[in-house]
Amino acid sequence: MTQYRSGRVYLTGLPSRLTPHEVRTHAFDTHRRGVDPDQVREFQTMVADELTDLHRQVRLLAQENDRLKRALRDWQTMHARECRPPNDGPW
Repeated sequence: MTQYRSGRVYLTGLPSRLTPHEVRTHAFDTHRRGVDPDQVREFQTMVADELTDLHRQVRLLAQENDRLKRALRDWQTMHARECRPPNDGPW
């Protein structure tokens, strides 16, 4: 299903990720008796900082995941070279 976010079309069915910059720069409509703009900015800063930290954690975990996959692949390759074929036994 096609969905729209920030004027962009995507077909994956999953929303694009919210970036810290989008949170910091999001503008709210002004109303006669609206919310306190300072509180909104403070909240945006808090959410953006949390998003920054989460994006950093995801990036680090993805790097660690890649490292572990490479280590496992290397171990499997080394182990496969050392093993005898199944019908190569003495009997």
